[in-house]
Amino acid sequence: MPHKMQIGELAARARVSHRTIHYYERIGLLAPTEREGAGYRYYDETAVKRLEKIAVLKSLGLSLDEIASVIDLYFSDGNGIRGKTKVLEILEGQLTKTNAQLVELNSFKADLEANIERMKMLIAEARA
Repeated sequence: MPHKMQIGELAARARVSHRTIHYYERIGLLAPTEREGAGYRYYDETAVKRLEKIAVLKSLGLSLDEIASVIDLYFSDGNGIRGKTKVLEILEGQLTKTNAQLVELNSFKADLEANIERMKMLIAEARA
């Protein structure tokens, strides 16, 4: 019989808070394996693995919405290729956006530097 754990044990093993687990349940990222009539939730090893995978995907910069779109692929595909492929697409999209933002930031930086130099010249002229 697989080991069943309550939320406290799951939180400790996955290194997340009870609130995080409840939130992930509410938004559909996690579901208890079993529920008792008294409202107790029980989880299995898959829940630990799922929370660990969510943490990895968050560390890669994926939003919870993006994680929700790929998390099931990791657990329905034996080697996780479909999930990894989808994550790769998301990361490539983030890189494209980041590169565009860098172009804008570099332009903004150049404008700031030009304005600083202009102000320095105006101040120097006013002092002369």
